[in-house]
Amino acid sequence: MKTDKIRKTFLDFFADKGHEIVPSSSLIPADPTALLTSAGMQQFVPYLSGKIEPPYRRAASAQKCFRTSDIDEVGDQYHHTYFEMLGNWSFGDYFKTEAIQWALELLVKEYKLPQDKLWTTVFKGEKGIPKDIESIETWQEAGIDTKKIKAFGMEDNFWGPVGSGGPCGPCTEIHYDRSKDFQKEKCSLNGCGPNCSCGRFVEVWNLVFMEYNKTREGTYEKLPAQNVDTGAGLERLAAVLQNKSSDYETDLFLPIVNTIKELSQISEKQEDSEKAVRIIADHMRAVCFLIADGVIPSNEDRGYMLRRLMRRAMRYARRLHMGKNFLIPICQVVIDVYKGQYPELQKKQNDILILVQSEEEKFMKSLRDGLKRFRVLVTETKNQDKTVLDPQKTFQLYDTYGFPIELTIEMAQEKGLKVDEKGFEKEFERHRKVSRAGAVHKFSGVGEWGDRVAPQHSATHLLHQALRDVLGEHAHQDGSDLTPERLRFDFTHPKPLTKREIKAIEDLVNKQIKRDLLVTVEKKKFENAIKAGALAFFREKYPKEVTVYTMGDFSKEVCTGPHVKHTNQIGKFKIVKDEALSSGVHRIRAVLTGSTYVPKGITVFDSKL
Repeated sequence: MKTDKIRKTFLDFFADKGHEIVPSSSLIPADPTALLTSAGMQQFVPYLSGKIEPPYRRAASAQKCFRTSDIDEVGDQYHHTYFEMLGNWSFGDYFKTEAIQWALELLVKEYKLPQDKLWTTVFKGEKGIPKDIESIETWQEAGIDTKKIKAFGMEDNFWGPVGSGGPCGPCTEIHYDRSKDFQKEKCSLNGCGPNCSCGRFVEVWNLVFMEYNKTREGTYEKLPAQNVDTGAGLERLAAVLQNKSSDYETDLFLPIVNTIKELSQISEKQEDSEKAVRIIADHMRAVCFLIADGVIPSNEDRGYMLRRLMRRAMRYARRLHMGKNFLIPICQVVIDVYKGQYPELQKKQNDILILVQSEEEKFMKSLRDGLKRFRVLVTETKNQDKTVLDPQKTFQLYDTYGFPIELTIEMAQEKGLKVDEKGFEKEFERHRKVSRAGAVHKFSGVGEWGDRVAPQHSATHLLHQALRDVLGEHAHQDGSDLTPERLRFDFTHPKPLTKREIKAIEDLVNKQIKRDLLVTVEKKKFENAIKAGALAFFREKYPKEVTVYTMGDFSKEVCTGPHVKHTNQIGKFKIVKDEALSSGVHRIRAVLTGSTYVPKGITVFDSKL
């Protein structure tokens, strides 16, 4: 069964069971405290916690997810950074019996898996929480042999909470026994079963029953409503249903893997080549999805994760002796594989390819010299009979050659050495303090000028949207500074602007000024503002309630003001300079002439929150 059909069968099955089919949310979560979407349940947290009344009692989805917790395991059969999670949820509706019965029905009747090859695990009872007898009895009634129902404790069969407290509960997992298909992976242990490390069993589905709340004191209290939260990794399920020994042999990965092998100049028999191919395939798939959802390479937060994946992929590609611009054809295959289910990949194809090519060109220039410097550092360390790399020289690999610290740690481990991570952090912080002392705060805005810079401020909103329209949605604000005489706007973009692009941006801003767009302002909850299409890129800086400025049908942005009332008050917009500030960040300087704005306040009205 092809993966697209596996996904569709899952969603159709639960739609027939009365579930609302909810589209995948972005990899950039609405929750400002979360870096990336890491689980299918993330968009449903307000419903599961009881903070918001859900609009439906049953839901199902195929959710894009990203995790780096298992990045060191990527390269084996099943671990990934980006993956899809199939799941179904009940918000105070059905519970254990229905969840278990439907899971078995889908796997056996729809996916045609032999029931005698399914094993399950349940919660054995621990920390005052009783054994999950109901799940055991339900599995038995459904026909699962009692010998194939194994009980485990908190570590294996209890989910949550996220953080120190909150909703949580026991879970029951479904494992597929591969022993008949893969004789070479038989286990020598007499008590072999689910959770054994021999590779015989593959976990295909986890059913979580949220019936407890963990308090700050560490006690577990019953929740007023019982919820179901399930997750089945699409890639792993596809490997089982397609009778493959690895996710990388399924129809999701095979075109990507084959492209990498065609581009490489290495024998498949060469040691570690398979691991290298898998790492490149996984990382570049993740890269495409991250960029499509608006993440760009940087040295912080999500952008750092993206850059780390690309540079790790490039390092392994060097092992395979891959040529120049090898990442572009890999990304094109990823887009082709997924464009049917996730059209945003094709829509953002230019952004993806431009950013990837730019990052590849920048890093490949320093990779060779950086690897030479690393080898010298290894030799120096071993000659001194040391096992830990010098933190100052480790930081130099990061600062001068662009090596993410995780990459250096990984390379050091391969040489039997360690990295002084605390020493690296001290060097990093020292460098940051020096940099801050000599830098202008990049988020400076209207400051002491107040309403006098309202025309310039409104012009930056028009400029922001014009940059995205002309260059692509990867372009977003990275800082601004305004005075009554000029405006300065920093933005993300991997290449210098051409004269044609500068003129197109300038003309588009002036066109919106001439349209005399009405500028309206309203207060909204942050999540509602984002859903309404407002631009906001510094989420950690925003309160729960924000102010949104809208300029006709052209611009909508979270901001604190001030602004003009009509765009024709801005005057004529002229770009006087475009310059590169750093890797991937540019600065536009512009002036206004002929502004008719007279400074005074704009009435703010409250919309429905």
